[in-house]
Amino acid sequence: MSQDGRKVGLLLVDHGSRFKEANDMLADVAALVKRLSGLDCVHYAHMELAEPTIEQGFETCVREGATAVVVHPYFLSPGRHSTTDIPRMVAEAAKAFPEIPYCVTEPLGLHAKLCEVVLERAGIPLATAAQT
Repeated sequence: MSQDGRKVGLLLVDHGSRFKEANDMLADVAALVKRLSGLDCVHYAHMELAEPTIEQGFETCVREGATAVVVHPYFLSPGRHSTTDIPRMVAEAAKAFPEIPYCVTEPLGLHAKLCEVVLERAGIPLATAAQT
């Protein structure tokens, strides 16, 4: 629930891949986000090449009782897909549910926690000053 009493559905959207393993990772991310957030309605969709599609994901959120949908492009940086294609595809999907407000967030972008993950994956410790 949000502060205004709406049941928020969160839809994570990636590009989509021909490789099942790549698509399965977004399902795992959605499950982890659901667990960490406590939201009842967290789903995922792929922009192209795989299902569920954005239309299917949006419909699933509404079918599960979402009265508002937040769509998050699971992309590192802004580009045509996250700033143009996904918003257009979400708007098209939302036409079937005119009573459901929605928004499309910015992609992941620059964030200190992402930088920490980069350092962790590279095996480089955080600077002492950054840890305080």
